[in-house]
Amino acid sequence: MDVIQNLLMGFSIALTAQNLLLAFIGSLLGTLIGVLPGIGPAAGCAMLIPLTFQMGPTGAIIMLTSLFYGTQYGGTVTSVLMNVPGEASSAITCLDGYAMAKQGRAGVALSIAAIGSFIGGTFATIALVFAAGPLTRWALEFGPVEFFALIMLGISMLTGLAGKSVIKALMMGIFGLALAMIGIDPIRGAPRFTFGRVELMDGIGFVPVIMGLFGLAEILENAERPFAQMVLARMSTLIPTRQDIRDSVGPILRGSFIGTALGLVPGITNSASSFLAYVAEKKASKHPELFGTGMIAGVAGPETANNAHANGALIPLFTLGIPSSPTIAVIMGAFMMHGLIPGPLLFKEHADVAWGVIASFYVGNVILLILNLPLIGIWVQILKIPYGILCGIIMAFMILGAYSVSNSAFDVAVMTLFGLVGYLLRKFDFPLAPVVLTLILGPLMERSLRQSLEISQGSFGIFFSSPIAAVLLVLAVLFLIAPAFKFFRKGKVVMSGDAEAA
Repeated sequence: MDVIQNLLMGFSIALTAQNLLLAFIGSLLGTLIGVLPGIGPAAGCAMLIPLTFQMGPTGAIIMLTSLFYGTQYGGTVTSVLMNVPGEASSAITCLDGYAMAKQGRAGVALSIAAIGSFIGGTFATIALVFAAGPLTRWALEFGPVEFFALIMLGISMLTGLAGKSVIKALMMGIFGLALAMIGIDPIRGAPRFTFGRVELMDGIGFVPVIMGLFGLAEILENAERPFAQMVLARMSTLIPTRQDIRDSVGPILRGSFIGTALGLVPGITNSASSFLAYVAEKKASKHPELFGTGMIAGVAGPETANNAHANGALIPLFTLGIPSSPTIAVIMGAFMMHGLIPGPLLFKEHADVAWGVIASFYVGNVILLILNLPLIGIWVQILKIPYGILCGIIMAFMILGAYSVSNSAFDVAVMTLFGLVGYLLRKFDFPLAPVVLTLILGPLMERSLRQSLEISQGSFGIFFSSPIAAVLLVLAVLFLIAPAFKFFRKGKVVMSGDAEAA
């Protein structure tokens, strides 16, 4: 009963004129960012954060979260019309979405993607509503010791963002922690690694860092290769047939479950949900050989899963304070800049903010459903603009955004520096996501570690005196060493194969 009352309170906040407008703006900008290859949701959210400084915390988070799940649909447009994914999570949609476009069924593919995105996002939001209470009550028992163990578990899961090399991911995680050390010591109040620069006394700003790593670096990399020319398939209709709807019901339901479940696990990206949903549809189909030729299930399943994942990934952020992706980490940073710490205390001390934002997820998904289908023609016209012009416009907004964080040219220099660093790291195939995760979580981890050691007078045994902390730390160690087991197992398989061949 408390859940229903809290949700009704949330709707009374989310449905105010101001918050409706912010949800609309976020959804619109999110779709636009998803359509334009070269920005991405992390950099997009970071660019918008300076605009939220004069807003209340509820409106600011509503706009940023609606932008986040809006990007998931925007990437579908370029996947279907151009065979170029606007977002990594939409890459698998290219296989059947673009094939449908060449058959003149691009409108049907985009319509089913919009419907699936709406259902998947709504399903994950319902899961958040009912999971919030139990998880929050459990997490309210946490003190500094348990909180440190929980953050360690979240950081250990950066192995899920490793890409091809766990070693490189750990190196990037350490790099992020080193950046997080810059500023004032939280206990002694002494400056650290500031090199006499007053601008670094408050630490290095995560907004310009993220805009550089994910936005500027992506633009520099895209500038090296010719941009794909769009094949404008004729869209005879946006309305799916009854057979299309029947063929999409199963994939949408399965995609909702897959995306929400994987969204709960920090370190697993939207791309994994989309790919797994596609594999599930291929296995469930009576004609798996037809996938890649324009099967509507190959669009409905992945597109539902990536939106369900986006909303599902907010569950550990809201209830436990763990960001599961770079974009969620940016949203967590926005919470902190507005004086709020995501986690169980958010529901206790700022229930109006927590439930207002959760209710806005329902509103945002409805806005996306109504907004996207009529605007497909506009997105197509935007994609006709030469990419060089779009790059210039995007970079101008990034420079303005970086400057407006603290009205300092120093932040513009930081963004430029990290844009070049991010570009070089991409060239050498280093994952960038662990940098963001540890940059955001590093100060929280250090504070809880120092508080725990103050309580125990320097004894690390305190971390094993709490059963909850001990279990979380063991899980963190298992996550870290799991890739090593896979490596040795693979090595044994290769050696046994060589032995058999001999």
